[in-house]
Amino acid sequence: MIKRALIAAIILSGTIAVLTVYLPSNRMPPPSTSSSVSGEVQIGGPFTLVSTAGAPVNEDVLLGHYSLIYFGFTHCPDICPLALQGMTDALGVLGPVGDGILPVFISLDPERDTPEVMAGYVANFHPRFIGLTGSVEQSMAAAQQYKVYAKKAYFKDADGSNTNDYLVDHTGFTYLMDPSGRYAAHFSKDATALEMANRINQLVATP
Repeated sequence: MIKRALIAAIILSGTIAVLTVYLPSNRMPPPSTSSSVSGEVQIGGPFTLVSTAGAPVNEDVLLGHYSLIYFGFTHCPDICPLALQGMTDALGVLGPVGDGILPVFISLDPERDTPEVMAGYVANFHPRFIGLTGSVEQSMAAAQQYKVYAKKAYFKDADGSNTNDYLVDHTGFTYLMDPSGRYAAHFSKDATALEMANRINQLVATP
């Protein structure tokens, strides 16, 4: 008798647990994927950085025109130069539309990317490219505004210890910001110049 009662109690408690999970009135709401009530994507925001001329620059540099922004570092062996060249090529494909778009490269390695180093680096790409760097704190604060991940990856010596040389693992998106400085779109590292240009044309043509 006791054994049957125990089995019945277990079945009852299991049934209650299932109903608690699956009944609509008892189900927990799914976590929101939006970071704002309006559903607007929260990428971008205030920052203070330093131009290649050593002058302070803030988010106002993005106002009044579309901007293409990429976060990277000048010691990057492949992904960063390919991304900046892709931005340059996309602006070329856009023709006159591209004339109103500002390409921006923001350093994630300000300890090595001085204003002088950034000036020499961006000179290899589109002539309107602006390079921005600053202190480590300024760089990381800007990256955080754009939801950009960045972390040093040190090379190892023969004993497996960290050397002083490193790369920076980081997010590889290119961001398109609208004339009010708000997020408009982003492109993966695999996006072609033509794909970028076509998408930008669609957005710029939208009233």
